[in-house]
Amino acid sequence: MEYSPNQRTAIITGASSGIGKATAIAFAKSGINLCLISRQQAKLQAVADIVSEYGVKVKIVATDLAEVSTVKAQIETIAKELGTIDILVNNAGIGYTNLLRETSLTDWQEVLNLNLTSVFQCVMGVLPHMRKQGQGTIINVASIAANNAFPEWGAYGISKAALVTFSQCLAVEERSNGIRVTIISPGAVNTPIWDTDTVQLDLNRGAMLKPETIAQTILQAVLLPPEAVIEQLTITPSLGVL
Repeated sequence: MEYSPNQRTAIITGASSGIGKATAIAFAKSGINLCLISRQQAKLQAVADIVSEYGVKVKIVATDLAEVSTVKAQIETIAKELGTIDILVNNAGIGYTNLLRETSLTDWQEVLNLNLTSVFQCVMGVLPHMRKQGQGTIINVASIAANNAFPEWGAYGISKAALVTFSQCLAVEERSNGIRVTIISPGAVNTPIWDTDTVQLDLNRGAMLKPETIAQTILQAVLLPPEAVIEQLTITPSLGVL
């Protein structure tokens, strides 16, 4: 697959639904070529069919980012195939609710692997290419749980707090190489995360943020001129924390 040097290319993880899907569509409307990553081939293809209608090129990669030992090599291969990666949106993650005292080591490690370590590996996979280009934008989707202690959200909040610190360190280390790092910390967003077995909570989903709202926020961060960066942005429902 050949990409025009005049068009930017983005990798989006967790792209088969929710924020990732909405971001893919928003990017496509803005002429950004895409590599979409998720576990589910069929859902990825459905998103690819939608975004390709906007005239952008799209590649899909069905893989499990929880297999953290393989992630860096896969991202390196993708970057080599595409020739350039201008944007990385780390959106894939797992929701998890449980009291800390009832959180098993297996669950703890699963949450940290997907919400933190897989992001580290994705970044390590694209970083050499962005440094060689002298530019790049990395968007890490965190959560308001990174800065707020919610009962039963301990493992999740800890993983997102660590992601914020990782992002801040990455930003100061790589800004001289032309690489921008933005942290997006949403409040409750109406995505399929609330339907998963690992989240046992019933909230008013009608009052939550829409995935498209977060996608537009991510797009605006990406479209800023090179001399500007949104370092961290918190966006919550207008009704406040649900």
